[in-house]
Amino acid sequence: MPALKKTDISGTIVWLGRVPHRDADEIETDGLTEMTLTFAGLEGEVHAGLTRPSCSRVSTQYPRGTEIRNVRQLSVVSEEELDRIAASLGLPQIDPRWLGASVVIRGIPDFSHVPPSSRLQAEGGCTLTVDMQNRPCHLPAMTIEAVAEGHGKGFKQAAKGLRGVTAWVEREGILRLGHTVTLHVPDQRAWAP
Repeated sequence: MPALKKTDISGTIVWLGRVPHRDADEIETDGLTEMTLTFAGLEGEVHAGLTRPSCSRVSTQYPRGTEIRNVRQLSVVSEEELDRIAASLGLPQIDPRWLGASVVIRGIPDFSHVPPSSRLQAEGGCTLTVDMQNRPCHLPAMTIEAVAEGHGKGFKQAAKGLRGVTAWVEREGILRLGHTVTLHVPDQRAWAP
């Protein structure tokens, strides 16, 4: 019996992006029509690499800056959840560029809560493994505030539980706008200590 089960749930890639550098005051993201992914992620992307320095998200495991496996190569978000964040902030839309998003998917319900270790498998076989839910941070709030004054301050609260997931490349390949991705989930019960 496989440890991962294919679901009948799929979504469509509606946006792709690349963050070329890290800036303390804003997020800059280039829109793409396709993305060639290797085991290290997307070449030229600030989050690419087989390893990365540890950050605040894993501070109870490692001192900041410790070299660890990079399971945060990509930021994957839901179009429907972006719409919910925009409505909470009183904006017509949230541009994925403001968040430093890598992939925006339409059609997978409750996307930010898909289980860790789920797979998103695209046409052609390129496969992303979900690490965990992404937490809202201050950089998108600052970027939104710069673009839409008075709306960025509430971002962290509005995006709580809706910020998507981080992921890493399990199988190399190409993602394209319009590709269908199918959700595969771990075949196990929820943890019950």
